[in-house]
Amino acid sequence: MLFYVFQVHSADSLLKLVSELKRTAIFSGLSSLSENVDRRIEVLSQQAEETERMLERIGQEAAASLKELEAHYYSSVVRTPLYD
Repeated sequence: MLFYVFQVHSADSLLKLVSELKRTAIFSGLSSLSENVDRRIEVLSQQAEETERMLERIGQEAAASLKELEAHYYSSVVRTPLYD
């Protein structure tokens, strides 16, 4: 009988240990996941900043090209009249 009590106690201790190990694995996994998410957020933020700068540069180049085209158009001798 004493053997069974010891065996039940050991099984209970083992279940508690497994439960604690599971909790530890989950929490360490969450912290690792959180670190990965933080790194990914940083990378995506940098890419967003680079994209904003690139779009700003493209907008400025497009505006400059449009001004140049307008200047050529208005100085052109062979300009098509707006109204016939």
